[in-house]
Amino acid sequence: MTQLRISDAAQFLGVSDDTVRRWISDGRLSALKNSSNRAVVDGRELAELAQSSAASLADPSGVKSSSRNRFAGLVTDVAVDGVMAQVGMQCGPFRVVSLMSAEACRELDLQPGSLATASVKATMVTVDTVPTD
Repeated sequence: MTQLRISDAAQFLGVSDDTVRRWISDGRLSALKNSSNRAVVDGRELAELAQSSAASLADPSGVKSSSRNRFAGLVTDVAVDGVMAQVGMQCGPFRVVSLMSAEACRELDLQPGSLATASVKATMVTVDTVPTD
């Protein structure tokens, strides 16, 4: 059984140590003592909590897709250099970066602040946008 210190659990969940301690006090998460008599949390229980409380943005495209790994977010930066472009997105707590042709980037009108959805399949990232009229 994997056991994580409270500070490590907090880091994985993106919250403070005090928040994890509060969740333990509230019964949302249980704590054990390790061999050094330090409070630890069970890794499996932490994973279940992380998964059940994961916040994701709604996909603005409304497109039905077979792709399971779709991340809605905001475009944070666009770097176009010759025939290629690098597009950075903030999708909830995750940063997603896509490399695409400069032509595709222009056609999608990607710019910082644009809403977009990244679809991840293996090592390839594609980006969809909602048409603006």
